[in-house]
Amino acid sequence: MARRRMLNGLKAAQDLGDYADTPVLPATLDPQAHLSRNTVAQPFWLLCGKDTVIAQLSGSAVVHLKDSSVKWFTLELGDHVYIPAGTPHRILPTDEGVQIRYKARNPGLEGVAWYCPGCDGEVHRVEWDTADTISQQAYYDACAEFNDNEALRTCSACGTRHPLIDMAPFAGWPEVARQLRDELASA
Repeated sequence: MARRRMLNGLKAAQDLGDYADTPVLPATLDPQAHLSRNTVAQPFWLLCGKDTVIAQLSGSAVVHLKDSSVKWFTLELGDHVYIPAGTPHRILPTDEGVQIRYKARNPGLEGVAWYCPGCDGEVHRVEWDTADTISQQAYYDACAEFNDNEALRTCSACGTRHPLIDMAPFAGWPEVARQLRDELASA
């Protein structure tokens, strides 16, 4: 997707996959706006090394938070939610929606985590530096590794096995990552 100073987010999101988090503003601007169209639950809990804000452009969702005094926010059309740095959070759409996530131009460390459906303990976590790794590729690789390794999906505390992730809604992540790598190479 071509970056520009102004765009119709609802129209641009029609071509995006779930949690594409595609940056849409010129790369020199800070903060950056990352656009997604989401129809299914986020397959992991996202951790951002810097504060972020999520804006709901259409539809509705619930954002769940861990390690926070606030456990969830309901997002309706026009709502914004502030996510403090390092707070694991997961978006669960209640119906199809378009969201913009505002992130620092240089977001630093990011990661994904999975929690046990039995005891809620952390089952697995993957972290990376966004200066070296495109997040969409890291999302895809982390989910694929999680699916491929039963030990990563099994809680060490209670033995509950986390279910497999249906990767079909996220098949576009490698293409978004390729586009961002190409953009970086030509900059």
